[in-house]
Amino acid sequence: MNGHRRWLIVTADDFGSSAEVNEAVETAHLHGLLGAASLMVGAPAAADAVRRLAGLPALRVGLHVVLVDGQCVLPARQADALVDRSGRFPARMIAYSIRLFFSPRMRRQARAEIRAQFERFRAWGLELDHVNAHKHFHLHPTVMGMILQVGREFGLKAVRLPNEPPAGAGPGGVRARAGRLAWRVFISPWMALLRWRVRRAGVCFNDYVFGLSCSGAMNEAIVLTQLAALPSGISEMYFHPGVPGSGGGELRALTSRRVREMLDERGIRLTSFTELAAWQTGATRSATQG
Repeated sequence: MNGHRRWLIVTADDFGSSAEVNEAVETAHLHGLLGAASLMVGAPAAADAVRRLAGLPALRVGLHVVLVDGQCVLPARQADALVDRSGRFPARMIAYSIRLFFSPRMRRQARAEIRAQFERFRAWGLELDHVNAHKHFHLHPTVMGMILQVGREFGLKAVRLPNEPPAGAGPGGVRARAGRLAWRVFISPWMALLRWRVRRAGVCFNDYVFGLSCSGAMNEAIVLTQLAALPSGISEMYFHPGVPGSGGGELRALTSRRVREMLDERGIRLTSFTELAAWQTGATRSATQG
C-alpha cells in the first residue's frame, strides 16, 4: 500500500458485550471514523450486534476470540479444564496461561472452543475481516498457533499484533508510559516470534497498534496526540466505545470533527484489514509473475 505513507485501521473491541456497546459502535460507524468491530460471539448481546449489522453493510467485522474473562461457547462440561461451572473463563491470566501451555487437556479444549467461536461467527453469515483476542490473549504462543491453524479453515486473512510505539502512551501519561514500558519489557520478546509465525502462515497484520496503554481512555486529546506522531506504515487504533466508566470520551473521539480534520491534514488514509489483505495478495501475485 505504497500510495500513502500512513494508513489507519479504526476498530472497536468487545462488540456484542452489551447493548450499550453495540449502540456506541453503530453510532461511531454511522457518524464517525469507525470502520471495523471485533465481535464476541458468546457475549450476552452478540445476537443484538448481529441484528444491527444488517443495517451497517460497510462495517467490517472480525472475531474477538474469548478465552479469558468471558463466557465460553461450548457447553461448560466440554471445557471444564478452562471454565468454572457457569462456563466462565478466569479473569486472572498468569497461572492460567502457564497451565494452558503445559496441559494437553487444556490445549485440546481451548482448540475446540476456538473452533466453536469461528463456527458461530460463520453460522451468522458474517465475512471475516480480522481476528484478535480479548485481553490480547492471542499473544500467548499456544493460542496464536491455534488461531492460525483453525482460522485457516474459516478464511482467516488478518490478525492484530499489539505492537504499540511510544506515542501510544498519550499526552503526559506517566501511568500509561509505565504500563507501556512494562508491556514491552515482558511481551516484546514474543513479538518478533509472533510476527514471524503470522507472516509464515500467510496472514497479514498491522505494523503498529494504538489503544493499548490508554485502553478505555482514548479521548479526543489522546487520539490527536497519537495521530500527530503516527508512524509510517499500517497502524490500527482500537477503542471501547460505550463501556461503562469511559464517560463517553471514546465515542466522542470517534465522532470528533478535529480528529477527522487531522487525518486530512496529515494525509492519513483510513483502510481495513480486508483491504490490506487484498493488497498484499495482489502484490505477492505481481511479484511472483514478475
